[in-house]
Amino acid sequence: MKAIVVTDQAAGTAGMKLVELPEPQAAINDVIVQVYASSITGDELSWPSTWTDRADRDRTPSIPGHELAGVVTALGYGTTGLSVGQRVFGLTDWYRNGTLAEYVAIEARNLAPLPGDVDFTEGSALVMPGLTAWQGLFDHGHLRAGQRVLVHGAAGIVGSMAVQLAREAGAYVIGTGRGAARQAALDFGAQEFIDLDNDALEDVGEVDLVFDVLGGDIAKRSAGLIRAGGTLVTVTGAIEARPADGLIIDFVVESDRAQLGEIVQRFREGRLRTNIGNIVTLDDAVAAYNSTVRVKGKTIIRVRP
Repeated sequence: MKAIVVTDQAAGTAGMKLVELPEPQAAINDVIVQVYASSITGDELSWPSTWTDRADRDRTPSIPGHELAGVVTALGYGTTGLSVGQRVFGLTDWYRNGTLAEYVAIEARNLAPLPGDVDFTEGSALVMPGLTAWQGLFDHGHLRAGQRVLVHGAAGIVGSMAVQLAREAGAYVIGTGRGAARQAALDFGAQEFIDLDNDALEDVGEVDLVFDVLGGDIAKRSAGLIRAGGTLVTVTGAIEARPADGLIIDFVVESDRAQLGEIVQRFREGRLRTNIGNIVTLDDAVAAYNSTVRVKGKTIIRVRP
């Protein structure tokens, strides 16, 4: 099969190449999925799990990519809940070979059925942004209707999903970003927008929940906006500041079949839309990773036509 591999952490994307590899075999509780579409996560090559296993042993050459949509072609021993020929989408384990390949071995529990009226490209674009937004808002942030929510990067890949889910849940949504992103953030459902280059973040006032994908000084300043009992959720790691009477939760997204089902159903009903920027083939994936042009939206690798 064709696959993208990385072999040298120091080289980063420069060490990426398209190669021929044997097709993977299904372990216990695995399925083999023929990948139709995958997605790029820009900072994946900085993650330790791309290069080492859980015991910190080198596991290169490794295949990057963790979001996929495709068709089940084989079942491992003991696998239940899925069948050969079924359309699926989901998120692979961080420490296993990924989805920038024609086939991938993945635990069945990490996949959900993909309805026949949802394109593979759209399905793959829903996975990580949808799960990250869902878990940040509802699992960790315990969002409720009527609350004030501050979403950083509101026009971005994950932020735009958080804006839509929060707005649908009945929250008052304030988005942030660069000035050029204002209209996109409002189009996704933000009711206010803060230009981080020109507006004072502190003018937002108190909020019940901050959804952060930026980290750094913005996250630190945002901690001061949390009202008593509120929460700041982030995917960027530890934050120095702490709210006076609230929580900061740093989390790593996990695959969840039920949540994927909720997300794709909202997409089917037109209550949620993806944020896709560029679509390329697997043959062009290395060039897409190495591109110096900033792409707005998710880059999708269409592995199979």
